[in-house]
Amino acid sequence: MSFAKRTLAERWLQGAYQGSRWLSPLKPLGALYQWAMARREREYSSGKKATWKAPVPVIVVGNITLGGTGKSPLVAWLAGWLVAQGWSPGIVSRGYGGKAPSYPLLVTADTHVVESGDEPLMLAQQTGLPVAADPNRVRGVQALIEKGCDIILSDDGLQHLALDRDIELVVVDGARGLGNGRCLPAGPLRESPSRLQRVDAVIINGDSPPSLSITPSIMQSATTMQLAPLCWRRLDDGARFPLAPLPFTLPVHAVAGIGHPERFFRTLSALGVEGEWHPLADHQHFSADALSFADTRPVIMTAKDAVKCYALSPPNSWVLDVEATLPPEFEYWLAARLSALS
Repeated sequence: MSFAKRTLAERWLQGAYQGSRWLSPLKPLGALYQWAMARREREYSSGKKATWKAPVPVIVVGNITLGGTGKSPLVAWLAGWLVAQGWSPGIVSRGYGGKAPSYPLLVTADTHVVESGDEPLMLAQQTGLPVAADPNRVRGVQALIEKGCDIILSDDGLQHLALDRDIELVVVDGARGLGNGRCLPAGPLRESPSRLQRVDAVIINGDSPPSLSITPSIMQSATTMQLAPLCWRRLDDGARFPLAPLPFTLPVHAVAGIGHPERFFRTLSALGVEGEWHPLADHQHFSADALSFADTRPVIMTAKDAVKCYALSPPNSWVLDVEATLPPEFEYWLAARLSALS
């Protein structure tokens, strides 16, 4: 089985981040999209469109670009940190890729991924906290509050303006930045780069090269987050193993259906893993045939992909679990912000 072909959308996204010239004719459409998003934000901020204010604090974790930036690992980190501070957090997510019989769907570690989508199920398994999947974030938050949650984390909720928020955190991929700095469809941006000036904190995931396309003032105040490898997990029984020595033989097949597969593959290389890399579309749908290779090499995947592959993967399948790490200064800042809300 070969994964050499990626979807047209994925190839377009790669071109948008790399500033491909063939996107230049789309600049007028990008400007129109940017104007429409700015108008929408003004309608909510002015009260023309209604927002719902939760009776508990709401922290939104989002981005202004298409593709993965590391939002879910940050949500998992925030969840653990909040529990350590004495809070009872709940997580709300749109549940992209899932289709539940009804909403809100309260996701547990045993929920079927077809109903929840990959990210809500992954977060439920990683945190053990209440997770609600619902395209209507307000309805999902209300269900979490009824479960006793006293603070809400909204995963990928920056553009869901119907839900009022107390703190906005935006994650930017350190390697890809804002791409060519243009809005859809001329570039990878969901909103204008100026949106970063109105959020509470910008968090750079990984090292940031000079081409990050973010103003120096925002870069100076941004927080750097790293995704650190945690352990190897055998998929069929959940057994965990240290990063070294490698608990499987080389070479391997590594698959990644995430927003930025190359980051995962670079991490594997840094850990001494060798083999064939198979980049897939974000939220890739898996099948047993898709994971059936001509040889019997071990198959390595991300935690986000693993929740879709428990019943599909060959026996010698492994997951690389990672965790977000943030500096103490961010913890102090967040504690102060939450204290000011009470």
